[in-house]
Amino acid sequence: MSQQLFKSTAIVSSMTLISRLLGFVRDMLIARIFGVDLATDAFFVAFKIPNFFRRLFAEGAFAQVFVPVLIVNKTQTKHDTLKLLVERTAGALSIVLLCITMLSMLAAPLLIWILAPGFAWQGLQHDLAVKMLEITLPYLFFIGLVAFVGSVLNAHGKFAIPALTPVFLNITMIAAALWLAPSMDVPVIALAWGVFAAGVVQLLFQIPTLIRLGLFTRFRLGFHDPEVNKILGLMVPAIFSVSITQINLLVDTLMASFLKTGSVSWLYYSDRLVEFPLGLLGLGLGAVILPSLANSHAADDAKAFSESLDWGLRLVILISMPATIGLFLLAEPMLSTLFQYKEFSVSDVYYSGLSLKAYSIGLMAYVAIKVLVPGFTSRQDVNTPVRYGMYAMLASLTLNVVLVYPLAHAGLALATSLGAFVNAVLLLRKLLKTDVYRPTGRWLLFIVRILLASVAMSVVLYSSVDVAWWSQWGSLQRLLNLIKWIAIGGSVYVGVLFILGFKCHHLK
Repeated sequence: MSQQLFKSTAIVSSMTLISRLLGFVRDMLIARIFGVDLATDAFFVAFKIPNFFRRLFAEGAFAQVFVPVLIVNKTQTKHDTLKLLVERTAGALSIVLLCITMLSMLAAPLLIWILAPGFAWQGLQHDLAVKMLEITLPYLFFIGLVAFVGSVLNAHGKFAIPALTPVFLNITMIAAALWLAPSMDVPVIALAWGVFAAGVVQLLFQIPTLIRLGLFTRFRLGFHDPEVNKILGLMVPAIFSVSITQINLLVDTLMASFLKTGSVSWLYYSDRLVEFPLGLLGLGLGAVILPSLANSHAADDAKAFSESLDWGLRLVILISMPATIGLFLLAEPMLSTLFQYKEFSVSDVYYSGLSLKAYSIGLMAYVAIKVLVPGFTSRQDVNTPVRYGMYAMLASLTLNVVLVYPLAHAGLALATSLGAFVNAVLLLRKLLKTDVYRPTGRWLLFIVRILLASVAMSVVLYSSVDVAWWSQWGSLQRLLNLIKWIAIGGSVYVGVLFILGFKCHHLK
């Protein structure tokens, strides 16, 4: 079982890697072409809402509800009945998403005021943010349907297409920045049109695969179907349960709008770097482990259920630990290499580096939540993750107030990281307490090996990388140096694990 899970995770992660690399190209172009100013702050605020929904829907929130219900129906009903459920859910979801999108567009000025109240005193910046939000909001409709189709495909073991779909967001935004922006009076608005186009392209890319499965021919209104109503009823709490970190990131943006100009952009660029390992591991694990857990629960196989959780948590620690160290110790070199061109200054690298270090501290918790929440939602328990998510959000909000004064925007990032740990610990404790998750043996030895390898990696990177001279090099030399030190750090980590006797079967 663990081999199949690992293979599926590798497929999703490899597709996500393509998207993340293109995402860096996109952000490098944005930094190079538009820099960090009032206009880019306005775009990043406007982009927060559609990007927030993208992360919620396309990165697992809808799947948490739909996949378990679909798997139960797949094992108990005929193909035609399953097809009818899919079509009715698609029709009902389309109506709900359309209403949300239209209401959001009407409330765009209010949403900007809520999300970035500090812009209210910057008339031009506020108006620009509202205009770009109105352009990007239809993306909510399309990305919701993209997530729905992706959930159906994942439930049938088709992981590659949904994982590759995010690539098109980056491609359309890159095209907009290069070819549309120069022809516009306000160039940054081109990015908003790129987001709009991405929603259409992403949905069109997935539909053919769904049709080939024989599960969709048309939209049907399904509000009278008890199963559809059950799915829609569980959606709101399920979305909240997996979105705590994203909600905290929105709060970060809100509070950063009151801080020094550039704070919103610094948080954005640092969050983008944390999203790279989180996307590779977190999305892959979340997409793969949910159907596995749902199948085990449907088969009433408690042992297989627990083993899947155990495998997922071991992989979380094994990979997220070196990623955390790398992001923290190479924060400024990474930012300098990727974004320090023309309008993105040495000062921007420094301030973005502070928030990147703070966000990186919570990486392990961010990824662990992707594994722990399915431990509940696969059993159609959405209330427990919601309750713990609220506790974590309150903790993060409190820490925001405490840390923003001494640490400015970096304090907001640190509060989000600590809030994620509160959420992860509460979820894990509940799974252990209810005996749903029973850890297998030799966890202590596994942790000791990881810690020793991590210490060795930290010593090598900390003692060898001199941040002061990094920005003096040309872009190619910076890139080569960054690749070199990432390779050295990774090699030390893997080498020490090998010396200590770590084997792949220790993940089982």
